[in-house]
Formats: sequence, C-alpha cells, structure tokens
Amino acid sequence: MKIDLSNILNKDQRKSILDALLTPFSWCYGAAVWLRNTAFDVGLLPQEEFDVPVVSVGNITVGGTGKTPHVEYIIESLYRRYHVAVLSRGYKRKTKGFILASNNMTPRDIGDEPYQIFSKYSGLITLAVCESRRKGIRELLRIDPNINLILLDDGFQHRYVQPKVNVVLVDYNHPPYEDKLMPLGTLREPARNVLRGDIVVVTKCPSDITAMDIRMVKKNLALFPYQGLFFSNIRYADPVSVFPIQSPQLTSLQWLREDDAVLCLTGIANPKPLVRYLRQFAARVKVMHFDDHHFFTRRDFTDIFKVYNSLEGKRKFIVTTEKDAVRIMNNPYYPPTRRQSIYYIPMKVGFLEMEGVNFIEELVKKIDDEGASS
Repeated sequence: MKIDLSNILNKDQRKSILDALLTPFSWCYGAAVWLRNTAFDVGLLPQEEFDVPVVSVGNITVGGTGKTPHVEYIIESLYRRYHVAVLSRGYKRKTKGFILASNNMTPRDIGDEPYQIFSKYSGLITLAVCESRRKGIRELLRIDPNINLILLDDGFQHRYVQPKVNVVLVDYNHPPYEDKLMPLGTLREPARNVLRGDIVVVTKCPSDITAMDIRMVKKNLALFPYQGLFFSNIRYADPVSVFPIQSPQLTSLQWLREDDAVLCLTGIANPKPLVRYLRQFAARVKVMHFDDHHFFTRRDFTDIFKVYNSLEGKRKFIVTTEKDAVRIMNNPYYPPTRRQSIYYIPMKVGFLEMEGVNFIEELVKKIDDEGASS
C-alpha cells in the first residue's frame, strides 16, 4: 500500500525528514570536495599557470548567479584594452573536445551561453569551448598568439588552471552563508571557500538596497582585507523580437494593458527575477519553466502553444530570456506562423558605486600586477 506523506506530515516535517536522509550524502560530498581542494593546495594535483593572464569568473553554487551577463560586462569594458579570448566548457553542447566558435555554428555546437556571447561580440573577441581548460587555453594561444587576456567562464572549480584573478559571484538573494552543500543545498563547495576569490561580486542586488544591508553582507561574508568586494544588479531593457520582424507589436513593456496576457517561458536556473519584473506591468502573466539549458522539443512547443492559446487576453505574447532566445531562434520545431508572438528581455549588469572604487579598475589593476597570482 502506497502512503502519501503529504496527507500526514506538514511541509516543515517533510523537509526535516528529507534533510535527515540527505545529510550523510552532503557530508560525503563535502569530504570529497575537501580532499580535492587540499590536493591542489599542497601540490598533489598540479595547477598550470600561463604567460597570458587568465581571469576566472565563477561561483560556488549551482547556477543562477549571473555569470554570462558579468562576462559580457567584462568583455565590453576590456576588449579595447586587451585582445580578449573567452573559454567555456560549453555546457550541454552536442559536440566534444576543443571547438573554436565561428559564424556558422549553433547553440548545439558550442552551448547556449557561449553562443550568446559570440553572437554579440563576434569580431571583437575569440571564443572557444573545451572540457579541458588547460588544453583549451593552449589551443587558443596556438591559434592566436596575440591573445593577451583569457576569460575563463565558470572556472572556479576547475583548479587545474591557476588564474591570475579569481572573480567569484554570489547571489544576494541566496547567499552562501545561508546555504548548504549539495544535495542538501546548492553549494558546490563550502561557503568559506569564497575566500579563494580575489574579487567577490554580490549579484542581483535589489534596487532599494540600503547601507545597512550592505554592511550585513560584508559582515557575513567576512572576507580578507585584500579581497575586493562589489555589488551588482540586473537591469532589464526593452523587449526584442526573437525572430526579427518589420513591425514588432511589443517594443516596451510599459505599453502592456490589463487585457493583455504574457506567457513567461524560461529554461534557466532561476526564473524568479524575470517573473517578478514582468509582474510589475499591467498584463496578466502565466509562467512555464523548464530545466536550465533545456533544448525545446517538438512536443514542448505543442504544450507551450496549448497553454498560450488558453490565455485570456486581447493581445497575447510570449516573453523569454536572452539565453532561451538563442536556443529558440535556432530551433527547427518552433512554428514559423508564431514568430511575431515571441520576444526576449535583454539583461545587463550594473554596479553600485562603492566608496569610489570601480570594479573594472580593480580588475585591471589585478590583471596588470606583475607579482599577483591567486
């Protein structure tokens, strides 16, 4: 006989039981992470340094801290100063090994996030994907010896490469000191390991963050004096048609009316900020969420448009993220007759002014410091 615990136990009781079951696995995972990091720290596992400065942009949690927009912010700020290359693992791509990005590729070839970056900055940077970061860096420098700065996307746990600067991102809404190791929580490694970072960026801060809020975050992170600490937030732009059309119907969310309906379609780690943003406007919002990096199937689009058709609104739109848009625009199953209905919201990073210290100036200082090394 199957027993439904949801009818017997309340939410807190079910959570307590689940935590008790997962705790031994979390301890085992933590022990494995500690052994691996210790092996790197004492030299049992080798780290390779390169003559070209490497900046790692990563985190200590599973997804959702805003790595891609921060990498884009660094590219836009530094591509005139350095000959920049970006190296990523290319998560969920359908290829293997080292791949140098080119204009005829799709997200399936190099991954959705690298594809998004390359689409924006093609001609300004070199971009490649490779599971082995050491092999990827060597190959990039062989192909283009003029590269003098490499951005390592999601490189904090890939310690076989010794970066010149480690930039660690933590989510203001889900800080590591309030989290637990996987599978109990979302931490890839213990919260104290944020101390390995040269620069720590607290991302996704609210627009109304106060000086007291900032002081509390500083206190809880308890960083070393030499670690740079910065606070950033997400800034959304006007919607853009996923499929370029002559006369888009939706060019500003401000124009949405109470009798309009929006289907918020996402396949990212944390859709909540976008959902909250859309719900500030007049239209009714329905949400469909898929797993992070999800490649939409024919069946998915059948289900999506079943929901879309059921929406009650004088005008109806699908609104998605920029990362989802690059997978949708290259997807053969998206119905051509629906192209005028779907839009994405561009997302950029902004930094809070902190005691006259600028994030990019601090980053450049650490890149150009001849004696610095993490």
